[in-house]
Amino acid sequence: MIWSADNLRAVMPFCTGKADLFVDPINVAFTEFGITTNTRQAAFIAQIAQESGELRHLLELADGTAYEGRSDLGNTQPGDGSRYKGRGLLQITGRANYMACGTGLGLDLVGNPSLLETPGPAARAAAWWWQKHGLNTLADLDHFGAITATINGSYKTVDQRIPYWLKARRVVGL
Repeated sequence: MIWSADNLRAVMPFCTGKADLFVDPINVAFTEFGITTNTRQAAFIAQIAQESGELRHLLELADGTAYEGRSDLGNTQPGDGSRYKGRGLLQITGRANYMACGTGLGLDLVGNPSLLETPGPAARAAAWWWQKHGLNTLADLDHFGAITATINGSYKTVDQRIPYWLKARRVVGL
């Protein structure tokens, strides 16, 4: 399905004008990263709705100090926690993830992390991460909770994501 801005607003009523900015980059990212079935798209849209506050927050609201010195995220240099806090539609976090994502997209995200605060790179980074972590397969199996756990590290926010998923499924006719 090719999404429209109205489709995005039907799932994310608070995204308002952001839907117009993101609809084309999201559709391009869907094609580029194989998010091409209604089941996959509904799950993806639901997850980005929650992670980005309905497309309104491409930069994590927390200051990033909790990530300082986290070698599991590749944050080995002073200031990495704040510099590489969550950005984009799925909140890419940590120097190592910025580096891997940048390599995957052909962008210098380590040198210019704020690129993930713009619609095209934000949508592509989310779709790249989705594909890299096998989330199309989980979406095909309707394992929405497992998708949430993969993205968020736990199931604790799945209840907040399910209403978005149900709306997105209605939009795509599931």
